Order: sequence, then structure tokens, then C-alpha cells
Amino acid sequence: CTPGEGILERLDAGEIVIGDGGFVFALEKRGYVKAGPWTPEAAAEHPEAVRQLHREFLRAGANVMQTFTFYASDDKLENRGNKLTFTGAQINEAACDLAREVANEGDALVAGGVSQTPSYLSCKSEAEVKAIFKKQLDVFIKKNVDFLIAEYFEHVEEAVWAVEVLKETGKPVAASLCIGPEGDMHGVSPAECAVKLVKAGAQIVGVNCHFDPMTCVKAVKMMKEGVEKAGLKAHYMVQPLAYHTPDCSCQGFIDLPEFPFGLEPRILTRWDMHKYAREAYNAGIHFIGGCCGFEPYHIRAVAEELALERGFLPAASEKHGNWGAGLEMHTKPWYTCLFVCFRARRDYWENLKPASGRPTCPSMSVPDGWGVTKGHADLMQQKEATSQDQLKQLFDRSKSH
Repeated sequence: CTPGEGILERLDAGEIVIGDGGFVFALEKRGYVKAGPWTPEAAAEHPEAVRQLHREFLRAGANVMQTFTFYASDDKLENRGNKLTFTGAQINEAACDLAREVANEGDALVAGGVSQTPSYLSCKSEAEVKAIFKKQLDVFIKKNVDFLIAEYFEHVEEAVWAVEVLKETGKPVAASLCIGPEGDMHGVSPAECAVKLVKAGAQIVGVNCHFDPMTCVKAVKMMKEGVEKAGLKAHYMVQPLAYHTPDCSCQGFIDLPEFPFGLEPRILTRWDMHKYAREAYNAGIHFIGGCCGFEPYHIRAVAEELALERGFLPAASEKHGNWGAGLEMHTKPWYTCLFVCFRARRDYWENLKPASGRPTCPSMSVPDGWGVTKGHADLMQQKEATSQDQLKQLFDRSKSH
């Protein structure tokens, strides 16, 4: 791509744009994000950690640096007893500065992101919800991000409200729902969701989070079909989980009994990511990235699979032989070396069926299937921490599932 080109110029030219990975989960594992609130105060508290993760994704091949602003709206930062020493504005500003600093070290764009709000789930008005997005948007404009993403929305109605606010800036707008082929939490199909988002002004539409790569690609294919049938035009994006979710229902991985601390056995291998990247590209999706569970080596695999189409390998491939070629340099005793060297080939890794090493564990789980959505008492916003009585009600309900 030509340095200085924006997101739409790159996609219009048929280029592949590679997104980064899942900062919330990656930084939780590193000790900088608290599971539960999932808020991004680390951008202000521990900027060195956020900066390093950006650099690793850049080196792995990502050319979009998303600001670490997931759940950085004031209503979310103050929800359920979450008490922070930084304001939403301070966190958003710090996140923008870090993303820009690292983006400038390569040919990357900075995307400012907003996500679903507790206010919407608590049935606040359209004007009240839009005011929350506008507050975040003021920082993105001040910091002059390259484009905007409305991501992680379970309800297309709220995503449309977000797009309408973001469009007021004149910057390119992407919209990404956390839905699968069954549609949003009100049963709106992926095709209809995409049409609504494009009509609201989004130039890029797709899905992120909640489901594994192939499921997400399937959902985006449905979006693409809906947009084309409606006689509209858009670019498409996909940023899925790095976890296998064949057993998930409408609400995705958050309903799994392993969520969030027991998901590791479901992690996709780097070779799975090659298949994902190829499937997405063949489906006409040119903005390809990752969400929760994605680490830099996953993004590197996406970049390596599409290196021919992009015309280059990422910097991180300097330390990674193509399809395991580095194993030819294995230094164990000769008889071990022969077996390991035998694995330095594409067909070995492409056809491997990895075992979990857990003989008493099932291959799939039974999702809890809470099914709660906008307006449900469990989702109502409150500044106080969840009480023991509220927890007891949830535990009692879980026994009846």
C-alpha cells in the first residue's frame, strides 16, 4: 500500500488489511486487566504493557492499531462497583496516544473504537446512549484517529445509534456486531443487521468476538449476501475469537461453562489460523483480524497465509520458518532430530488433529444459555457492586438449567 492511504483507499484498491488481536484477554493473562469489568484502564495505569502488545501485533503483521478503549464509556467504568482512579477521557486519550505512537513505527492506521453500553441494556433512551458515544468520540477527534469502529454490539439497534454518531465526524466508519449466524439478541438476521448498518452510514461491516473464526466468516458471508441483495455496497471485516466454539448458541462463548478462565483447551493453533485467513479472503473479506484469545503469533499466521496476496511477510516471520521449516535446524540427538525434521512440512501441520491431553474431558460443553437481553433485571446498570443476594439468585437459577 502507499504510505498515508486511509482504510477506505486501501480496501477500495483490493488490499488486505490485517487487524490486531484481543487486548482485553491478552492483558488479563498478563495481569493488567481485571476479568469481570473487562475495562481498559491499563492504557493509563500501565502504558508500557499496552505499548508492548501493540508493538508485538505490529511486528506480527497487523496494520491497524485499535485504541485500547473497549468498554471505556463512563457508564461502564462506573458499573457494578468498579472504582477507578482515571476518567473515561483520560483512559481514551492515553489509549489513542499509545496506538498512534506504535502505528507510526510502521505503516499502520489507528482506529478509535466504541462498544455496547450498560445504558442501552438498562433501557436508557436513544439520546442518552448517543450522548455516551459522543463523549468518547470527542477524544477520538481531538487525537485525530484515522477511522472509527463501533464494535462488540449484541443488538443492531444500538450499533445503528453508534454508527449515526460516528458518521457525524466525516471519518470512515466500520461496524462490527458480536453475533453469529443466528443473528442479534433480538433475532435480527445477519443479513438484515448489515443492511441496517450500511444504511446508517457504515462503510465497513462485519462481526467480532463471541464465536470462532469459521462461524464468524459464515455470519459475514450472510451479511454480504444481504447487502448485495439490497443493492448496497460495503467492505467487510471479521475479527473472531481464537477459541473453537462449535457448541455455542446465540450468545456465543460467554455462555460456555469454561468462560472466562477455562478456555485454554479451545485455543486455535497457528495452523488453524492459516485456514481461517484463507476462508475469510476467499469469502471476499479484506479486513481480517482477531478478538479475544488472539495472540501475536495468531496474527502472524494470518499475515503469513496471505503474504503472497499482500506482497510481503511480517517482520516476525524472521523468527518463524514457513510451515515449520525452522525445525530442520533442530539440535536434539540425531534420532530425535530425524523425527522432528520430518515435521518441517506443510502437509504435516495442515492435517494434524491435535489432542487435548485430557482423557476424561468431553470434546464439547453444554452452554448455560442464559438468553438475557436488553431490559432484563440482570443487566440493569448499577454503580454498587453486585450483592450477595443477587449472586444467590443467579446461582439458584443456574441449578435449574
